[in-house]
Amino acid sequence: MTEEKHHHHLFHHKKDEDNTFEEVVDYKKEEKQHKHHEHLGELGAAAGGAYALHEKHKAEKDPEHAHKHKIEEEVAAVAAVGAGGYAFHEHHEKKEAKKEDEEAHGKKHHHLF
Repeated sequence: MTEEKHHHHLFHHKKDEDNTFEEVVDYKKEEKQHKHHEHLGELGAAAGGAYALHEKHKAEKDPEHAHKHKIEEEVAAVAAVGAGGYAFHEHHEKKEAKKEDEEAHGKKHHHLF
């Protein structure tokens, strides 16, 4: 039972005149993927922050289990910071992909200073 698996890549192999392979990168697709991951990171940061606030509220309302809720609040806050860092990383990667796309298609940035 062999099943063919189709993988989606961001680059393709293309033969040039010398019959050697050259990588052709789809920067627009890469930029779109980084944008999608950036939004997922932002969503994770918002969800983690909301859950941390929820646990903080529970700790105030349930003094018997306050320690447990405080720990869960801290864990959620760390997860929110991690997701925010991931969103920031993906934002940087998206900008890099856009810059590479512009360079590949001849658009140049003219810096005056």
